[in-house]
Amino acid sequence: KCLCVQSTNPPQCRKNSKTSRVQNQHTNSHTPPACCSSRYGLAFLSCYGFFVAYALRVNLSVAMVDMLKNRSSVNNSSSVCPHHSIPVPKHNHTASVYDWDSETQGWILGSFFYGYILTQIPGGYLARKYGAKWLFGIGILCTVIFTLLTPVAADLGAGYLIAVRVLEGIGEGVSYPAMHAMWASWAPPLERSRLLTISYTGAQLGTVVALPLSGQICFYLDWTYVFYIFGAVGLLWFVLWAYFVSNSPSLHKRISEDEKTYIMASLKNELSPTTDYIPWTSILKSLPLWAIVVAHFSYNWTFYTLLTLLPTYMNDILGFSIQQNGMLSALPYLGCWLLALLGGQLADLLREKYLIRTVIVRKAFTIVGMVGPAVFLVAAGYTGCNYVLAIAFLTLSSSLGGVSASGFNINHLDIAPSYAGILLGITNSFATIPGMVGPVIARSLTKSNTIPEWQIVFYISAAINIFGAVFFTMFGKGTLQPWAVQRIHIR
Repeated sequence: KCLCVQSTNPPQCRKNSKTSRVQNQHTNSHTPPACCSSRYGLAFLSCYGFFVAYALRVNLSVAMVDMLKNRSSVNNSSSVCPHHSIPVPKHNHTASVYDWDSETQGWILGSFFYGYILTQIPGGYLARKYGAKWLFGIGILCTVIFTLLTPVAADLGAGYLIAVRVLEGIGEGVSYPAMHAMWASWAPPLERSRLLTISYTGAQLGTVVALPLSGQICFYLDWTYVFYIFGAVGLLWFVLWAYFVSNSPSLHKRISEDEKTYIMASLKNELSPTTDYIPWTSILKSLPLWAIVVAHFSYNWTFYTLLTLLPTYMNDILGFSIQQNGMLSALPYLGCWLLALLGGQLADLLREKYLIRTVIVRKAFTIVGMVGPAVFLVAAGYTGCNYVLAIAFLTLSSSLGGVSASGFNINHLDIAPSYAGILLGITNSFATIPGMVGPVIARSLTKSNTIPEWQIVFYISAAINIFGAVFFTMFGKGTLQPWAVQRIHIR
């Protein structure tokens, strides 16, 4: 029965609040089953949503290889591995091809993020104020619509294609902040790692499916069908999302009373009772938040560079055809998806069964998920034309990155669940910068497509990754911050 507002919380009040949260989390003897539950239904439908979002984001990376006129001079360099040949049917080249230089390619691949960055913070704010369901749904629907328009834009010229990709980014930019805001109302604290990794690993799953399937579609049909087929998959998702999802357990029409009570009781000490008040000053001064910002920025530098340029690397350096390209480019993200899911289970097990402090779990998973990828990424640059080692090291690098999904990536919900969407909007704004400049810098450094040039790209990414891991380890937190809960005084 005490007043807890921002940093003015009396120490005893904060202590009591923390104690009650821990008791509530660890003494709850009845947890509704996961099977057929509404919270896990939300996890799988949002997983499908992120599957769509990333399939639409990465399919251009594979299609780009087939959209370009062949330049024989690229493959004449003694530093580039010989191309492989396997017996395959004739490649279908019925669609248009374009004469874009490497710099133009970099701008096209990076243009998505110029729109993506614009709606991060507004997305978190709007989701908190008006609800996340329709913001998330309409945002991805917009991406679907502009994806369907991509072939037309490419025919009109590189400038039109860049504009369409920017608009796709604007639509998709609200997805993570909106979903974080929704999970603040849906995810019990001791199930966060599991639920959020199921939800967000849709991104890796979308990449795993889209890369090889895009290669097959390009080969047997033509590159335009890549955008039409994935666009149709996105339309189906929107119908399911609109029908089955609600903003919160209290608004869900099909949730059981048992599950509703369980979720709301587990979150009652963590959520602010009002959506009007936002402690902007305290948020921007929060060092734990800036620790997440630095880690998120650093991780995304490597992630986005590989996401957009790995098919190009496979084609121009390792010499794999468009059909082989997508299959091999998907391997790193398959590993990332698997380790992210397993990591989510392990993280919650360590916190719930072994009572390991949340901050230790988050930091340990961040170190493994950022330092490990840096080591194997640099190693991949020194494999030369040893294709097996190159693919193995790139796969290990991206796979270990999946562990960070239970590290800094969901730490927003640990330190301020009421403002998780806004916090993710802030961190993802900074983390979008690598997507904007990373591909451009990488392509400017690899104009001749030689192995030494790509080694420089890998070194830069690895150094940034390690710095982010060190910074988060020093300044990251795992407990609810004093400014994150506004309580009502009861007399």
